[in-house]
Amino acid sequence: MTKRRALLAAGMTTALAVTLIGCTSGNGGGGGAGASKTNCTNEIKVQDVPVVTYWGWFEDTAQTVDNFNESHDDVQICWTNAGQGADAYTKLSTSLQSKSGAPDIVQIEYDWLNSFLIQGGLVNMAEHGIEEYKDSFTEGAWRDVSSGDGVYAVPVDLGPVGMWYRADLFEEHGIPVPTTWEEYAAAGEQLSEATGGETLIGNFAPNGAGQHYALLDQAGAVPFEFDNGNPTEIGINHDDEASKKVYEYWIDLVDRGLVGTDQAWTSEFNTALGGGRYATAIYPVWYNIHIPAFEGAEEGAEWRAAPIPQWDGSEPKQVNWGGSTLAVTAQAEDPALATKVAAELYEPQENKELGVEVGGLFLAYPEMIESDYFQDRPYEFYGGQQINKEVFGPAALAYEGVTFSPFSQYYYDESQRLLSEAIAGNMSATEAAEELQVSLETYATDQGFTLK
Repeated sequence: MTKRRALLAAGMTTALAVTLIGCTSGNGGGGGAGASKTNCTNEIKVQDVPVVTYWGWFEDTAQTVDNFNESHDDVQICWTNAGQGADAYTKLSTSLQSKSGAPDIVQIEYDWLNSFLIQGGLVNMAEHGIEEYKDSFTEGAWRDVSSGDGVYAVPVDLGPVGMWYRADLFEEHGIPVPTTWEEYAAAGEQLSEATGGETLIGNFAPNGAGQHYALLDQAGAVPFEFDNGNPTEIGINHDDEASKKVYEYWIDLVDRGLVGTDQAWTSEFNTALGGGRYATAIYPVWYNIHIPAFEGAEEGAEWRAAPIPQWDGSEPKQVNWGGSTLAVTAQAEDPALATKVAAELYEPQENKELGVEVGGLFLAYPEMIESDYFQDRPYEFYGGQQINKEVFGPAALAYEGVTFSPFSQYYYDESQRLLSEAIAGNMSATEAAEELQVSLETYATDQGFTLK
């Protein structure tokens, strides 16, 4: 098997096995096996003009697409909710493999773009005029959709990371809100002593893949080096000092009983966070819609947001977790037209506001992030705090971007397996990092990659 064929096979496996990590919730399944201009969720407003097919799951998509179609007499969007996460990605991968049935435009999360790139499934939008829109997006978002000299998606929303915290608990026990990881650990000790171990500073989820990747980035690690201009080469860095520092820090907090180890996205974690077991959650801006929804939330709990703690407070590093893009597939009938539609879908202010108010999106447009409309929005559940102005806006604008793995699912699965072993005391954090390095290198070479 040639290297290219092996890489394509790896990409198929990745996409078919994918699990959704940290995105804005959507409507669920729907849609047929392939894209069709006659099987639209929405109404086509203008007949006898080009139609661009689109698979997406944002809550605002129905209204956003209707607005676009009503304001355009030269092109229309045919939208289908093809599901999200595993459902959507499996359908897309199947369509790409069969060379039939993929939409012109598809919603894909940043960390899965490379998995579809190695299948040859996405158009290089730089060849179709996307560069003229570059200044509309944040630096970090643009880097996240770029690979080598190519640009493979339009950024839509971001997930800048902060620290959600129980202000009432910190105030009750006279503990300053931590600004560094050293202070975070110290606050954990104080909380544990003050509550007899009943309240923990936070949780380190074995399956918190998106969170772990952000934490590695913040510490200066570069987990993967991948450039679609050289798609058979990859650099893997998980046994470096920065990665080990992150793993050792969190496993130490686990060993000292200062953080929990509940799996993320489970009722156990939700109950613990809502019920006061955990005093913080190191999560992105989109988590603001989840916290108020937890059942059994403590009466009188006061949640607020603060910037993510830093390794070095004098040189802060901001990070991202989650967010989605609009990519043009290799099956697009008119890639240039699809590129233009994807780039301009959220360009009107009305659609930006729909994204914010209906979709719950933190849009990747500096103009929106810096606007009074966005910065001054109060969040009632968080005591009226202007979280976009105080925490997440500055974090998004300072985020520099990362490079993701072209086999994300295998990476996430192995990371969870080995961190679980470290949490259980079966190996040290350093050993977990070193074994993860070996596992990823072996997998990459088996799939036809050459290691840098």
